[in-house]
Amino acid sequence: MVLNSLDKMIQLQKNTANIRNICVLAHVDHGKTTLADCLISSNGIISSRLAGKLRYMDSREDEQIRGITMKSSAISLHYAKDDEEYLINLIDSPGHVDFSSEVSTAVRICDGCIIVVDAVEGVCPQTQAVLRQAWLENIRPVLVINKIDRLIVELKFTPQEAYSHLKNILEQINALTGTLFTSKVLEERAERETESQVNPHSEQGEQVYDWSTGLEDTDDSHLYFSPDQGNVVFTSAIDGWGFGIEHFAKIYSQKTGIRKEVLLKTLWGDYYINMKAKKIMKVDQAKGKKPLFVQLILENIWSLYDAVLKKDKEKIDKIVTSLGLKIGAREARHSDPKVQINAICSQWLPISQAVLAMVCQKLPSPLDITAERVEKLMCAGSQTFDSLPPETQALKAAFMKCGSEDTAPVIIFVSKMFAVDAKALPQNKPRPLTPEEIAERRERARRRHAEKLAAAQGQAPVEPTQDGSALEASPKEEEPKGDEQQVLQEGNDQESFIAFARVFSGVARRGKKIFVLGPKYSPLEFLQRVPLGFSAPLDGLPPVPHMACCTLENLYLLMGRELEDLEEVPPGNVLGIGGLQDFVLKSATLCTLPSCPPFIPLNFEATPIVRVAVEPKHPSEMPQLVKGMKLLNQADPCVQILIQETGEHVLVTAGEVHLQRCLDDLKERFAKIQISVSEPIIPFRETITKPPKVDMVNEEIGKQQKVAVIHQTKEDQSKIPEGIQVDSDGLVTITTPNKLATLCVRAMPLPEEVTQILEENSDLIRSMEQLTSSLNEGKNTQVIHQKTQEKIGEFKGRLEQHLTGRKWRNTVDQIWSFGPRKCGPNILVNKSEDFQNSVWTGPDGKASQEANRYRDLSNSIVSGFQLATLSGPMCEEPLMGVCFVLEKWDLSKFEEQTASDKQNQKQSDLVDMGQGEGETSSAGDENQEVHNGCSEPFEKRPSQKGESSLTDCYGPFSGQLIATMKEACRYALQVKPQRLMAAMYTCDIMATSDVLGKEGKVKTVRNALKRRGNSSENLKYM
Repeated sequence: MVLNSLDKMIQLQKNTANIRNICVLAHVDHGKTTLADCLISSNGIISSRLAGKLRYMDSREDEQIRGITMKSSAISLHYAKDDEEYLINLIDSPGHVDFSSEVSTAVRICDGCIIVVDAVEGVCPQTQAVLRQAWLENIRPVLVINKIDRLIVELKFTPQEAYSHLKNILEQINALTGTLFTSKVLEERAERETESQVNPHSEQGEQVYDWSTGLEDTDDSHLYFSPDQGNVVFTSAIDGWGFGIEHFAKIYSQKTGIRKEVLLKTLWGDYYINMKAKKIMKVDQAKGKKPLFVQLILENIWSLYDAVLKKDKEKIDKIVTSLGLKIGAREARHSDPKVQINAICSQWLPISQAVLAMVCQKLPSPLDITAERVEKLMCAGSQTFDSLPPETQALKAAFMKCGSEDTAPVIIFVSKMFAVDAKALPQNKPRPLTPEEIAERRERARRRHAEKLAAAQGQAPVEPTQDGSALEASPKEEEPKGDEQQVLQEGNDQESFIAFARVFSGVARRGKKIFVLGPKYSPLEFLQRVPLGFSAPLDGLPPVPHMACCTLENLYLLMGRELEDLEEVPPGNVLGIGGLQDFVLKSATLCTLPSCPPFIPLNFEATPIVRVAVEPKHPSEMPQLVKGMKLLNQADPCVQILIQETGEHVLVTAGEVHLQRCLDDLKERFAKIQISVSEPIIPFRETITKPPKVDMVNEEIGKQQKVAVIHQTKEDQSKIPEGIQVDSDGLVTITTPNKLATLCVRAMPLPEEVTQILEENSDLIRSMEQLTSSLNEGKNTQVIHQKTQEKIGEFKGRLEQHLTGRKWRNTVDQIWSFGPRKCGPNILVNKSEDFQNSVWTGPDGKASQEANRYRDLSNSIVSGFQLATLSGPMCEEPLMGVCFVLEKWDLSKFEEQTASDKQNQKQSDLVDMGQGEGETSSAGDENQEVHNGCSEPFEKRPSQKGESSLTDCYGPFSGQLIATMKEACRYALQVKPQRLMAAMYTCDIMATSDVLGKEGKVKTVRNALKRRGNSSENLKYM
């Protein structure tokens, strides 16, 4: 096919109904990039002979070396079918688990996806992961079963065996789809039951319990993959062929006279054809009948491979003649069977026609976006669509319409930022010189030549100008040298960031001003701050948190390794946007209306776990390292950059391959310096356990040993500083430095089930904290959905179920906070009788007046708990599975001091009023006291919301509470049996039987533990 021009692509972008935004998803090494090469070659961008060898979408050097895709990249393709022209925006995504974050960035901006499955390996772990990601994003999948040639060449399957194997693969992936569908239906049923419980009077008459689950009444036939539905294609991308049953149904309909519709339903399944009666009948296995798929399709492909592999030239010529193909002499004489197979099959069953036809027929256009997906994109966290402001809900129509009118709001989502060399940008590419530029360069060359001659003669050159006057050449002005030349060179080597985005509504035009909405932006807060009908330029609006205004500087058409300049991009298209590096860190929502909410965060399957510390080999290059790590953080959607308290710069990645890629980028692209990398930092957690009942040799501890343990405990407690009391039960009593408050704290180990529940519900705990914060600040901007309340109730019920017994009585109702970061696997319990507060009062909205009065002081207690759980006493690692109980909180001295200070202040004010401004109050001097050995009086500041602002030589009282609570928690831990927990990574290893010995050595080096293992029936795979 002839290479399409830029004007043709711009024309195709305007027809939104014929746009298909798709991504290719699969397990690693299942053939995604090879399939993409075949589709790209259909547009003439690369040669069909190079498909599968060039790996056009893998533009990085390490991608070519490793043979795996490490980043998502897009390209626009043209496809014509039945007088219709389509624009296919194809995104190739990685299959390696380390780069699953790139898959998340791809599926967000697509409407459909191609799931590629290896015909030999079948459904693998990453296949399940990408299918789940597509399901969560509400995009429609189609299936490509690739590498059919391996069934012939490697496994030596017969056509009948291959058919049975392919059926098993379809059953596996359909079972996975059914699991996802079932969970969704059951969740919707649970929501309906909750709503019916809230409104019990909505139904009248006799109540009859419905035992059905809702699965029987829901049509799920369109969800599953089946060749007769047209959403499955069988391919061999490396050999360049692929087919759907529609292709053969059309051929055999003409040969047999059977209607095409009948063949479409029977070519896949247990049917055979009775040629005498010209009828299609059910297969009777007893009679040994072959299914139509085996008889009419697979046997023909098998016979072709058999002839080529056996080099049966006569049979090959017969097959080529019967198919009406023209094979070149070079391919026909080639000694490699793969070349001959590719030459024949790519003409007989072109893979691009089969796959792109399925994409255009079965996958939706941007106009077909569902209301369910729109509402899900607009509702983050615990919000529901009904709780959004009316102005925000009105934008749903713009999403659904996907209009290009001038009045349509422009809505763009940026899924990631990626770095490109500044030289690769269209505006920086070499272009033909104008006559004026050629003349200028000629003049510069002439002057340089004159300078060389003058330098040889030892005099300055004097040359005539156009007006006849003398001109003394100045070499320093003509060419920059030294530092100036270095600056110019650095400018040419800079990395530019391009936003990987999609237009959901409106037309994105160059130079258009637009809002950049951060993940925490609230449209309701904007509507409250800005009056209705406020008219001003976008950059003239009052400041609103998490919102900025920018200009769309450069728009690009993404063509794999190339970028093309665009003036505007219609809705429904994928594009690149330049000039957003100062406004967008990783992802963002762009909109011309501030009432638009930010899209929900991307769903990442893999969590960064591999940590290393990096530092420059030359300390003077630390600024370059800091700058490079900032750029790396922006260019990679998954990487995390941390700065430890010790000053170390820590790089957190998803795995070893991801780590190596980040280090290469840091050294070669972003920092461009030599760096030193530490060994991977193993994440530890500190915890406590119950007193041991057996010793280190697994023998029961006797009386003498118990006495030794008691003495050891007393010895440990003797190391605690004076002034801190510890009783026999581990209760730590500590006072603030100014002796105005006393805290009694105890540490207890949480049951393993409770720790697991806290880890599983970290997102829910974070939502509870956000709701509590908004209520405390008087900003009730979030309406708690019934579903969220139900989850909170279920979460609380599970905690009550496992926290049973005398020592855990009423503990759940007294939970004050979670930590660290207010969403971790540790809890703070408040059992103080003087002050009652609970984490459940926030979502319930029933905070007591006493809690409101001491809110700021209670925040200090919680802050101390957060600091204590963030770094433990053994090795400053976060805590896990620890319950801190605040048994007592004595503020009587603090209240007396506060009352005394208020009385003194009143007397001082009265004296000041009587004696005038210039006199000093004697009453104030008399009331000045020395508190606890502190020679300075308390300073008074205006207090807000009941906050005590007492400050003495020990600092603010709130800060003293924070430090005291932190120390109390640490000492409470140290009087208990402490343990250090190491992280373990669970994974599945697939290996052939001939490398099992090497696999065992690798596991030994990595300190791995084998939990289970099995072997495949068809392959010698573990």
